[in-house]
Amino acid sequence: MSKLKLIGDGLVKNNPTFVLLLGMCPTLATTTSAINGMSMGLATLFVLVLSNMAISALAPVVPDKVHIPVYIVVIATFVTLLQLLMQAYTPAMYETLGLFIPLIVVNCIVLGRAEAFANKHGVLESACDGLGVGLGFTVSLTVLGLVREILGSGSVFGWNFIGGNDGMLAFVMAPGAFLCLGYLMVLFNKLFKKN
Repeated sequence: MSKLKLIGDGLVKNNPTFVLLLGMCPTLATTTSAINGMSMGLATLFVLVLSNMAISALAPVVPDKVHIPVYIVVIATFVTLLQLLMQAYTPAMYETLGLFIPLIVVNCIVLGRAEAFANKHGVLESACDGLGVGLGFTVSLTVLGLVREILGSGSVFGWNFIGGNDGMLAFVMAPGAFLCLGYLMVLFNKLFKKN
């Protein structure tokens, strides 16, 4: 399979948010702004690419009876590395995302791609798959955060273009997350669904 097709499939055909409906907890909770959504997506992308590569390399030597625990240990290793890097270099973002960074360990996107793709393919293909799905997740969270930020606070990436806080509070809260996600899913599937 072509490397570009793997990346493209992760963006559209296997989009974790709008098509597969995976990772809904961080999707709904961290997308109160575009920067938060993008940061969560990039954090997941980092773990996804590295864990896919490591799992692909380890899969031939891991017995079937213990492959899931081994995958979780590999993923947890990369999440811990991510936490340490974020605490050192982006402490404000680490504080903002809080609990959702350690929860990447049990994010069904990461474990699902390890089980469905990385353990059956080579290292380079697994990296491309992780990159595609990670980019799909990042774009989805950024767009959702952008829509919620515009409607909820009248700003884009923190730049207030309306003046004051004249946005609709509901879009910054949980009901707005569900409403925006639903409409974006419909729009995405209408644009990209092949009949």
